[in-house]
Amino acid sequence: MPTDGAPVDGAALTSRVPFAGLQFDALTLDDAVARLAARDEDAPFGYVVTPNVDHVARLQRGDAALRAVYAGAVLCLNDSRILTRLAAALGVWLPPVPGSDLTPALLTRAAAERQEVLVVGGKAGDAERLRGLYAGLVVRQLMPPMGLRHDAGARAEVAAAVASAGARYILLAVGSPQQEMIAALVAQDPAARGTALCIGASIDFLVGVQRRAPRAVQRIGMEWAWRWASEPRRMWRRYLIDGPVALAAIVRDERRLRRDEARNRSQISSH
Repeated sequence: MPTDGAPVDGAALTSRVPFAGLQFDALTLDDAVARLAARDEDAPFGYVVTPNVDHVARLQRGDAALRAVYAGAVLCLNDSRILTRLAAALGVWLPPVPGSDLTPALLTRAAAERQEVLVVGGKAGDAERLRGLYAGLVVRQLMPPMGLRHDAGARAEVAAAVASAGARYILLAVGSPQQEMIAALVAQDPAARGTALCIGASIDFLVGVQRRAPRAVQRIGMEWAWRWASEPRRMWRRYLIDGPVALAAIVRDERRLRRDEARNRSQISSH
């Protein structure tokens, strides 16, 4: 699906498609990087979310405030090849743009252009490790306290630090949903600039703290099985209970929407 190359500035988006209760941007990885790089440096702060099946499952549990956080993103990119295949089966084109692919692609561009990057979270020393991977990368790191998900005051402090940092790109690596909540707080500051990516564990994969599934496993959509095998005690509920329930709900809801649309078209044509 071609894109118009326009800067990413909220309502200017033309690539959004509804799926799984979200408004996804149906962009390829290259298109997404190009759009982010094309954002004016003086544009208001914006943030990128990359929902996967686990995020969709969380939203399906009815958190209206969190749903508004996802809706406020300047880009909503599909992090899951499972969602890509399910969407295709339902007639929706939704290319995968995993955060673990988007992050290195954007860092490569940032290093080439000498753009400043702020890493929020991750492991101590990640800034130095990233400098070793990307020659010329200008990167700083902010280490926030633990427990951000349940500490509104701490999230507000991190958001204020991000807003005042002046970095071109911000990598929020403090886990979901707290990273998305912080991004939404920064966006409320009219003086804030830059673009944030809510990237979860992407830096861990880059610097070798965690091993990502081989490309062959990724291509067949089985990266989830690799992660489950790597961390069975932490991932079993996500992949055996929450994920299947979310996928079944997506199929049910999307089929209902299509039936309703077909019924409405039929009623309109009969008048």
